[in-house]
Amino acid sequence: MACMSNAIDTADADKIESADGGIGVSIARILKLLSRAELKKWRPVMVLAILLTLGAAVLEVAFPLLLGYAVNKLVSNDAGLVAGLGPAVFWLSVAFGIRFAAGALPQVRDWLFSPVSQDAQRLASVDAFGHAQNLSLNFHQTRRTGALNRVIERGAGAIDYLIRFLEFNIGPTFVRLFLASIALAVAYDPSLALIAVITIIIYVIATVVITEWRVRQRRRMNEADTKFRGISVDILTNFETVKSFAAESRETQRFSDAMENYNHRYVDAVRSMYVLNAAQALVMNLGLICALILSAWNVSEGTMEIGDVTAVFAMFLSLYAPLNILGWAWREIKQGAVDLEKLYGLLGMKPDVADRPDAKVLTSPAGHVVFDNVGFTHDARAVGIKDVSFDVPVGKKVAFVGTSGAGKSTLLKLLFRFYDVKDGSVRVDGHDVRDLTQESLRGALGLVPQDVVLFNETVRSNIAYAKPDATLDELRDAAKRAQLLDFIESLPEGWDTRVGERGLKLSGGEKQRVGIARVILANPAILVLDEATSALDSATEAAVQEALEEASKGRTTLMVAHRLSTIQNADEIVVLQAGKVVERGTHEALLAMDGEYADMWARQAKRDALAVAAE
Repeated sequence: MACMSNAIDTADADKIESADGGIGVSIARILKLLSRAELKKWRPVMVLAILLTLGAAVLEVAFPLLLGYAVNKLVSNDAGLVAGLGPAVFWLSVAFGIRFAAGALPQVRDWLFSPVSQDAQRLASVDAFGHAQNLSLNFHQTRRTGALNRVIERGAGAIDYLIRFLEFNIGPTFVRLFLASIALAVAYDPSLALIAVITIIIYVIATVVITEWRVRQRRRMNEADTKFRGISVDILTNFETVKSFAAESRETQRFSDAMENYNHRYVDAVRSMYVLNAAQALVMNLGLICALILSAWNVSEGTMEIGDVTAVFAMFLSLYAPLNILGWAWREIKQGAVDLEKLYGLLGMKPDVADRPDAKVLTSPAGHVVFDNVGFTHDARAVGIKDVSFDVPVGKKVAFVGTSGAGKSTLLKLLFRFYDVKDGSVRVDGHDVRDLTQESLRGALGLVPQDVVLFNETVRSNIAYAKPDATLDELRDAAKRAQLLDFIESLPEGWDTRVGERGLKLSGGEKQRVGIARVILANPAILVLDEATSALDSATEAAVQEALEEASKGRTTLMVAHRLSTIQNADEIVVLQAGKVVERGTHEALLAMDGEYADMWARQAKRDALAVAAE
């Protein structure tokens, strides 16, 4: 399990390590994603979105200046208020028109940018999904599907979030601060610009520090909530045990203690929010008071007018408005950066089994299989297989038997190259499987496992999965040879019948025959049967066995068998014990040896006899 060593935490098989980085690296990754050739068609929209963002920032700064100018026109007109009303109304109309435009431009930008964001999310999701598909069997055996899906979902969602808040919200806020500082310094007083900058810096520092503290409070609250909910469910689920031991009072007290702990953590988290709000309000108002006091002083000195004070007031409020959500946005931005890092952590994982750069494509496979002194051990196991050799000529049938853990299924996985051998070699038609592309190798193999898993689609699509462009005649022929055609045509919806999640609407025998029909349709050179009938009852097993015999005609067949009666006609039976070949030969020859196989046959015959007697 090599991928566990470099990608998955051994304490938690579902945990995917984050890629190196932070918010800055996340922004760089998003910019790199947006620069990909697949998004080239959106380049004009991206440029327009940036221009609209900058335009909105300029208009946000222009509005207070025009508002102040309009007020000055009204109160400083020598002809009186009435005579100054017309120019004042005109400039007020212009000012509020600009304010409307400043609010509308971001909406237009978001309207234009929505398909770009969705396309970027799609690219990232497809990359991650495809990469996960190509990771080795080990990876998929050591994680939950839901956990992996959430990594992809959160990572893709983080792309949209980081774009909107970092590039279209937080970024423009600092652009606006830069422009506002210049406007305040040039139009009024450089000290006002200094006050604005200092206020914003203090505001940001206070918000980030308190938010980091709040995150810890929130995490403790969530942990207490999880514990509290878990105890509640655990007690209610195990009510019989509670009553059996007369522990109602004890469990009620345990519930009370857990809820009390959660209540304390909740109060701490809520109070931390009040502290953040109060600190933000204090910084904002202190900055605003300082700016207004300085403006009032300038008015008294004759260097500013009353309308200029209005402009300063409006300018500061404009700067403060987007900062109101900074605490929440900072927390979410950090979480988005973490989610994006996990997505890139998944993309950075390397498969255990990968095609070589010069890998060959297996063309026109005949089906000659050779295992030559093969040795392999799982990292998680002490016992594997050692020095296993056998030769399966084209069209022959070989069966593998042995106790659980003897290495039977491992041999098949090495043939499929789900793992790479550590010693020796596995060859197909004279080619070491490590020298072949995995796609062409597995295209020559057809597998019928013990439990055939189907997609939640129709019977038609599940059988045609092996050959999506198959005609109905080809599907009917495959179903007929799998002894499934009569069943399909007896269904009310026929070929369009949905089989349910993992094929749960079908019986075990029906699922197995769908799997067999799928393999027949694929027409592989090598048929692999991994205990394909072991989970079936005797009557169903007999019917499925007939279908398997039909499927194996003219193909090289490798079988792992639990019931020895199903492999009596194999050309060779290989008996494995603790990963080594201990016996081999035909059914009759092995019985004549009176060794391990004969002992297994006798024990199984005795169990079958007892089962028949019990019936």
